[in-house]
Amino acid sequence: MTVLSTRASHSAGQRLAFFFALCKPRVNSLIVFTAMIGMFMAAPAFPPFSMFVAASVGIALVAGAAAAINCVIEQHIDARMARTRARPTARGEVSATEALSLATLVGGVGLWILHAFVNPLTMWLTLATFLGYALIYTVILKPATPMNIVIGGASGAMPPLLGWTAITGQIGPEALVLFLIVFIWTPPHFWALACYRRADYAKSGLPMLPVTHGVRLTCLHSLLYVVMLTGATVLPYTLGMSGPWYLVAALLLDAIFLAHSVVLWRNYSDRLARSTFRYSIVYLTLLFAALLADHFLR
Repeated sequence: MTVLSTRASHSAGQRLAFFFALCKPRVNSLIVFTAMIGMFMAAPAFPPFSMFVAASVGIALVAGAAAAINCVIEQHIDARMARTRARPTARGEVSATEALSLATLVGGVGLWILHAFVNPLTMWLTLATFLGYALIYTVILKPATPMNIVIGGASGAMPPLLGWTAITGQIGPEALVLFLIVFIWTPPHFWALACYRRADYAKSGLPMLPVTHGVRLTCLHSLLYVVMLTGATVLPYTLGMSGPWYLVAALLLDAIFLAHSVVLWRNYSDRLARSTFRYSIVYLTLLFAALLADHFLR
């Protein structure tokens, strides 16, 4: 059966489900979560409910559209990698035209919601984030340099800043601190994945750091970034954004992340890399949850 006949056999509902998968809901749930924390941190109490919902939905829609466009651009690369070959674009279950059309519609609705119900600054910053991820990172940086995730990580670090501007209508130092934390967290998070998937990335032709410079150097870079991350996570306390409860939680989470990184650098294995990658997700979730809990406790 050809790709076209297989695609034609799917109902409209199935194709919409395939498109939803292209929006990477698991990844984007963390994106929206950090944006929500940014909104909570910007408000003295609970943020205005209507604005909170509008900002969350708008950011989620634009993030999903950016992820779908990323899958379209990389469909041939995805087809060569075990981790991504099941994506609907890689399998031909959704055409590039369908995916791009739906992504444009979904992203446009998200931007309209942000402009109409939140504020223009958040809409423009979200649009810049969309372009940074879907085009600058995916098209230019990712195939060009092994430091792609370091530069491209700026797009992934924007959600808490977007949450802050949604409530305040301006960019403050507190918003930049939230951005900095996610920006520094991104490379060690992604490099752990790239290390144990290095054969996949070598097959794809992408110049990921473990492929071009080896696992040991990548693990050393990751360790150095986690050291910097430890310093960055103290900043909310020093700026008065949070109190001692957050500081204790952050230092504990940092210590565990540092231990993972040191062991990974000194005695690498794919199993340890997987464990570090999984912990990095837990780390960021708990760190931002600690910020939120401390905010309400105070």
